[in-house]
Amino acid sequence: QVQIVESGGGLVQPGGSLRLSCAVSAGRTFGSIVAYITAWYRQAPGKEREFVAHLSIGGSGIDYADSVKGRFTISRDIGKKAVFLQMNNLQPEDTAMYYCNIRGPHRRPDYWGQGTQVTVSS
Repeated sequence: QVQIVESGGGLVQPGGSLRLSCAVSAGRTFGSIVAYITAWYRQAPGKEREFVAHLSIGGSGIDYADSVKGRFTISRDIGKKAVFLQMNNLQPEDTAMYYCNIRGPHRRPDYWGQGTQVTVSS
């Protein structure tokens, strides 16, 4: 069974920073997270879940939503089976529940965490 747990959310003032973490707990059949697409999504109240950032299988490809380019950085620790999202210069519009997504090609398999809340407010 695969468990995805996010942490690191909280309340921060505009212009502040947070670092989100995503820990993957899985049996031996899961293998390395290098074999998966690792991504972050977010969902604000009343809005659809939206893409934030992802690392491709193998890690050679990185993509960000236009709204976070230059402010957010996705990374991962292969040995610890962890994925991170460094968020700088946070703005009120970044307020949302942030979700970690670990998935294979064509979303098979497709694992999600329960989310961590980020609130940006003065």
